[in-house]
Amino acid sequence: MAHHDHIQEVQLQIQGGANDHQEQPCNNQNNNNKEPSPKHTFKFKINHWKWWLTVLLNIIFILSGQTSATLLGRLYFDKGGKSLWMSTLVQSAGFPVLIIYLFIYNITTTYNKKHPLIISSSTAFPSIIFIYIILGMIFAGDNLMYSYGLLYLPVSTYSLICASQLAFNALFSYFINSQKLTPFIFNSVILLTFSAALLGVRSDSGEASEYNKYPLGFVLTVGASATYSLILSLIQLTFQKVLKKESFTIVVELQICTSVVASLVSVIGLLASGEWRGLKEEMEVFEEGKVAYVMVLVWIGIGWQVAAVGIVGLVFVVSSLFSNMISTLSLPLVPIFAVIFFHDRMDGVKIMAMLIAVWGFLSYIYQHYLDDLETKNNKQPCSSFSSSNDKDNGSDVIHERVV
Repeated sequence: MAHHDHIQEVQLQIQGGANDHQEQPCNNQNNNNKEPSPKHTFKFKINHWKWWLTVLLNIIFILSGQTSATLLGRLYFDKGGKSLWMSTLVQSAGFPVLIIYLFIYNITTTYNKKHPLIISSSTAFPSIIFIYIILGMIFAGDNLMYSYGLLYLPVSTYSLICASQLAFNALFSYFINSQKLTPFIFNSVILLTFSAALLGVRSDSGEASEYNKYPLGFVLTVGASATYSLILSLIQLTFQKVLKKESFTIVVELQICTSVVASLVSVIGLLASGEWRGLKEEMEVFEEGKVAYVMVLVWIGIGWQVAAVGIVGLVFVVSSLFSNMISTLSLPLVPIFAVIFFHDRMDGVKIMAMLIAVWGFLSYIYQHYLDDLETKNNKQPCSSFSSSNDKDNGSDVIHERVV
């Protein structure tokens, strides 16, 4: 009996170590319809709770990091900050946080030995470097547009417009990544587009009159949301066509390399625009003082990288789609804090836009739930159990589907 249990455990472990995007069929003849042993059940429960704890922790990283970074970005401009390129730079300059995170991960796990960094191991080195440079440059332009949006729009309006990135993500995924456009996804696209359009027609409102460049801020924020969604689709295409595999270290490596390029582009922009000459004066006239000026910039950078850690973590343990949805979930939270801390007006149009955006978001989530349910129904019973070594062997597919 003990020998049979050992054989069963090995079979489950091999099945769990399958490719992330393919699931091996269940061998029902070897299972003989027998119930798993108490040891297997205990291991399954431990892995189940570890998976949920990891997902919850990453969700907290995204919600806290993105919300705080957005609010601090608005605070920078409200208290005397004027440099658009400095605001752009801090959105990517916190990448050393990811390097530390990756270093700690590598010394505490053996996963990196089986999935070494792409840069140091791939024969397609020139192509990958070229892709990282292009993506980093696009990231820099995207961050600059977001900076313009924060400067020219109330932070609550800015965040609601950013929710349109989910609609753009659905469209780009359909055309670039050949993902299906279901009725629920189409409904989400329409609702999120309508939500952004409601805010776009506010150019003649009292709030818009306080921001002289409201229309420009609206256009640039929509453009930034579309560009960010395009980046996500291009990254997914890179994994499918070039890297042809996805692991935690590879995803973090991509984030670090693109952030380095984006930071270099931002520094060049800061120097070429001449904004660097006014940074000393900007620090001196900052309403909260010099120390507060530095701390605001530092925590903006840390906040975005904490959010990046959460986004990368969810891509690894769940999926890029789920990661993007959680990232969008934080956007309706920002207007609430904006009303409290920045005294933004929350009139009927803005409330309606927020409710429509939430409706569109829920429609997107429901489609994800249906896809997940269909995947579960298509799986064989034996894939519900895995050994304690599954995570080290790359078997996140089983944990991804355990709900």
